[in-house]
Amino acid sequence: MLKGKSLIVILLSLILLVGCQAPNANPSSGSSSERDGGKKELTVWHIESQGGEPGLKDAVKRFEDKHPGVSVKLIKQENDPYKSKLVVAMGGGNPPDVFHSWGGGWLKNFVDAGQVRDITNDIDKDSYLEAALSESTFDDKVYGAPVGMNVVPVWYNKKIFKKYNIEEPETYEELLKVIKTLKANDVIPFSLANKSKWTGAFYLMYFAERFGGADLFNEAFSRTGRTFDDKAYIEAGRKIQELVKLGAFPEGMNGMNFDTGQSRQLIYTEKAAMEVMVSSYLGNVRKEFPEIEEDLGFFLFPAVTGGKGAKNHVVGGISPVFSVSEKSKNADLAVELVKELSSKETAEKLANMKGAISAVKGVSYEDEYTEKLSKVLENAEYLQTFYDQTLPPELAEVHLNTTQALFGLSITPEEAAAKVEEKAKEVLE
Repeated sequence: MLKGKSLIVILLSLILLVGCQAPNANPSSGSSSERDGGKKELTVWHIESQGGEPGLKDAVKRFEDKHPGVSVKLIKQENDPYKSKLVVAMGGGNPPDVFHSWGGGWLKNFVDAGQVRDITNDIDKDSYLEAALSESTFDDKVYGAPVGMNVVPVWYNKKIFKKYNIEEPETYEELLKVIKTLKANDVIPFSLANKSKWTGAFYLMYFAERFGGADLFNEAFSRTGRTFDDKAYIEAGRKIQELVKLGAFPEGMNGMNFDTGQSRQLIYTEKAAMEVMVSSYLGNVRKEFPEIEEDLGFFLFPAVTGGKGAKNHVVGGISPVFSVSEKSKNADLAVELVKELSSKETAEKLANMKGAISAVKGVSYEDEYTEKLSKVLENAEYLQTFYDQTLPPELAEVHLNTTQALFGLSITPEEAAAKVEEKAKEVLE
């Protein structure tokens, strides 16, 4: 929960951002407008990759067919620049009508600032999985409609594993043997493009859970037990640096960009064998290099001997969640658009095209990968939501920065944990 002082700081930051931006500096980011003789236009900001974008385009086409005289401008954003760009647009009073989020603390920040429309009575809440809808529900009010859910497995090239007689590891000790075998054969064990920071954070979240168990993060976040400088977080940092020193990742990983496909290229060219990434990774593969799909497999992040976590405890999240800006000039139409974007038809398209596990009930999975991934989520005893989407933005930033620094060996695990806990004391109650 944000302290009053922290919320004021955020709001003041938004005001300062407004002062630095000329009015309507970016016309493509504006709210609904009436142009061409009264024709209404809605703007949607999203971050869907090639695998998911066709499903959104189909939804927009259906919406426009149902609403003559209304057009929709679908604008794709890169993941990380999007986050700050939306803050500027919200603070400048010129947000898109509909915007993407991941729910959790990131969305709640905008809700607390009065920038998101309450759609509780506009949607059929029973159409969505409760676990997904809960991430965009605050004080019993719904502020976003979820479409997909993600889990984070370890993707790997089955052909490479077969070539070197490698079995899917069950434990961290077995994973170390896999890494050493691959290194001995000049194959990069894990591909990683960590310029965006969230990509490397998967390792921190998994190791922390494997050492500290399912309650670790919730205790630290709610301030009801262990904290972000707990020994489990320190051990997680040590394991990351152990892997770095073993040469488990590509050189220059902290300067590589996931959004432009740099880590995936290492997988496609068989220079790297594995990548820890969200389940929608499948959509990237199918659009960029479908030839490798038959050799693509996945397994769950291994358990750590003596740890409190378990292999069927998975890291995952809700994405996309579509919300309506409070300042939309055609909010009622924007709500109808959100309903189309989060319809069963759209969710089914995203599920079978990009590998997103549906957050909408009743979806039929035609794709074997997606069905397998959905069963992973069904069989999981615990789902750890992404830290950077659950924590308040200023704390999430410290988490991401310190985790990236761990990979760069420029900070010790103790220092990283202490910095996160120090910021947590400032912004959490």
